[in-house]
Amino acid sequence: MRLRPAFAAAAAVAVLVPGTASASPVHVATAHGTFAAYAPGAHAVTYRPDLVPPGARAHVFSLSGARTGTMTTLVVTGLRPGRAYGAHAHAQPCCATGDAAGPHFQHVPDPVKPSVDPAYANPRNEIWLDFTTDRLGTGFALSQVDWTFGSRRARSVVVHETHTHTAPGHAGTAGARLACLDVSF
Repeated sequence: MRLRPAFAAAAAVAVLVPGTASASPVHVATAHGTFAAYAPGAHAVTYRPDLVPPGARAHVFSLSGARTGTMTTLVVTGLRPGRAYGAHAHAQPCCATGDAAGPHFQHVPDPVKPSVDPAYANPRNEIWLDFTTDRLGTGFALSQVDWTFGSRRARSVVVHETHTHTAPGHAGTAGARLACLDVSF
């Protein structure tokens, strides 16, 4: 399990950074943190220590290129074993409450808020990183979308209570916001 994220990252680099002078620009974002209770300046916050214990860790790696879109990986350790979680890129950084991270980042924003229309709240228009932890509390997720960030960028990844729902009226919802990691996409 530990090598899978490294292999995914190496494969993405090989695809997104060809050895030619005509290669399109590539943007790399990485973030990691150890979850703790909120304190000013915190970059990895747990809001539900029963489901994301203090000391649990998260790592995000993202590559964006005009020819290939954006690939994002999430690796978590120290969470509750054998449990399904949702996770998404959010519009704002982490703060004292999970709601402060704002809505999911959408490449094409839904004009209706909150966004629960599957035409907008879907894994092609948002970065969805749902995972299920193994017996040790480790989880891994991969998102691949065909777009890159422009002047608007996601600012965090939020871990949610359940896998993401897809039905109309509930699309994009995944329960309570359990934890947040700042990411400079």
